[in-house]
Amino acid sequence: MTAGPPRLPIAVAIPTKNEGLNIAEAVGSVLGHFEAVVVVDSHSTDDTVEIAEECGAEVVTYTWDGGHPRKKQWCLENVRTDLDWILLLDGDERLSPGLLAELREAFSDPAAPRPAAYDIPLGYWFSGKRLRHGYTIRKRSLTDRTRCRYPEVGDLDAPGIGEVEGHYQPVAATVGALKNPIEHQDRDPVTAWFERHNRYSDWEAWLEHHPEVKEQVRQAKSRQGRLFHKAPFKPVVSFAYMYLYRRGFLDGRAGFDFALAMSFYRWQIALKSRDRPVR
Repeated sequence: MTAGPPRLPIAVAIPTKNEGLNIAEAVGSVLGHFEAVVVVDSHSTDDTVEIAEECGAEVVTYTWDGGHPRKKQWCLENVRTDLDWILLLDGDERLSPGLLAELREAFSDPAAPRPAAYDIPLGYWFSGKRLRHGYTIRKRSLTDRTRCRYPEVGDLDAPGIGEVEGHYQPVAATVGALKNPIEHQDRDPVTAWFERHNRYSDWEAWLEHHPEVKEQVRQAKSRQGRLFHKAPFKPVVSFAYMYLYRRGFLDGRAGFDFALAMSFYRWQIALKSRDRPVR
């Protein structure tokens, strides 16, 4: 029997809560290719844990105490700390074969110098279709934990986010870029997308009333995120950028629906910001 390629010297941490519809594919895309695959579960009430264990992943329980570190930073500090490199993969994400091959190439020489982190493009699915044009987000998912950490921004009292860090990146002195994507293909119904973004907009609206925290968040975003953070008329700019400039119209109905949904999300933030009292 021929032995397979050696496992990558990377720990994969998969933060979860109620990802029963997605976790098998997430685990299956990485198991056997990495030194460790660890599902970090926040007391799921569905069958996430059982499925993850049946698939062969290690499962550890995370309980948030309301402070720092939040969940992703906790993973950097606690999940297989014998391995410097850690890949954070959401429960509704999976590695593409191209990304796996690219990682094997990047880590083929153990002595080669590397940046402190890698930004990875996100292949996004919406309403059952892979978006090829209108979605351009890159995630800093792969980090050397000895040289990176998530910032402790002052949003612990903000609504909508809770145990997981908000929409900002881990801080790294040097960052490389990978070409192949992590695929974000959520099996949950589209109503779950709207429920999540309703919570996210609560957090974003809270930031509008706390400018010092908003600036902390802006500094920890990608360059694209920092630029958009300052843009006026965000609902209109968001739709025009995704649907027209990035040619989301080529994705058909799904491209239109996604651009409109994101524009509506930006409108929610603005409306909630105007409506809520300053605290």
